[in-house]
Amino acid sequence: QVQLVESGGGSVEAGGSLKLSCSIPRDIFARCGMGWFRQVPGKKAVEWVAVVSVGGGGKSYRSSVEGRFTISQEDAKNILYLEMSSIETNDTGVYYCAACQVSAVPAAAKYWGQGTQVTVSS
Repeated sequence: QVQLVESGGGSVEAGGSLKLSCSIPRDIFARCGMGWFRQVPGKKAVEWVAVVSVGGGGKSYRSSVEGRFTISQEDAKNILYLEMSSIETNDTGVYYCAACQVSAVPAAAKYWGQGTQVTVSS
């Protein structure tokens, strides 16, 4: 069973910063694109936040987070990061990392973590 494990969520004030981490099995990390997704309050659908191609070469961001969030990876530790800055209250939600077949279409992603809660207060 493939396990992706997120960490780093918590409560933060608007304007602050937070860094999420996701530990991904080595074989998955090495051969798949990866990404971050979120489910915000009041919406059933998970939405994409940022994705990165295999090897970290290509990165894409949801327009509402572009310039504020950064997706990155640490190859030696098989960890995917999401650095969040200038956080806004509408960034509140459960954040998931996913791997393989990731794109702006969350339903296509093959492997998922359990999620980590991010709560932004005004």
